[in-house]
Amino acid sequence: MPSAISGTTLYGDNPAAPGRSEFGHSVLDLPTGRIELAQPSDALEQIYEHERATDGTEPPYWALAWPSGVELATAVAGTELGGARVLELGCGLALPSLAAAQGGARVLATDNASGALRFAAHNALRNGIRLDVAHCDWSDPWSAVAGAPWDLVLAADVLYNHESLPALAALLPRLVRGTGEIWIADQDRPPAHAFLQGCARWASVDTSATAHSEVSIHRLRPVPA
Repeated sequence: MPSAISGTTLYGDNPAAPGRSEFGHSVLDLPTGRIELAQPSDALEQIYEHERATDGTEPPYWALAWPSGVELATAVAGTELGGARVLELGCGLALPSLAAAQGGARVLATDNASGALRFAAHNALRNGIRLDVAHCDWSDPWSAVAGAPWDLVLAADVLYNHESLPALAALLPRLVRGTGEIWIADQDRPPAHAFLQGCARWASVDTSATAHSEVSIHRLRPVPA
């Protein structure tokens, strides 16, 4: 499985797609330490271009550090995770994964977008953090299920696409198998309420506010059948 550690990444040292080599950078100071995050400098332009396209592909929403990812990383960094096995779904730039790994967890960051995986690996390398990365399609999630049960599953801002949510709903219980927790950070996306109601059939759902007025973190814990 590709990883980033000690100056080596199997995704290469330049995460940009051909023809796009400029990076933007941001810095986040967390209880676990400072994380320097690289992202495409033209991320918003890429998203707008794809939203106007008619080829049916999804815009590269992964290319920005959205508020949900920042708040989830902050919550993760304030939790003792030393030695825990952690999975992130839809990792994008992998900020929550980096925070968990920086805090001593063993982390697999997954996404369906190859660009996201390149930047996740690059950001781990840039910060000297060990991080495994893998492709994961929720309808064929072999890389995520193979490592189950996970102690903690993370996801930030993944509840926006109605079409993908049935596969995610079916996947989540398989990842914790009655023992772990799932933390989902969400910026009050329209599909979130119905999705969480469905999850309440097999898990307790505890929702807490964050420093960002629009972002909540939903903590799912499996309940006995």
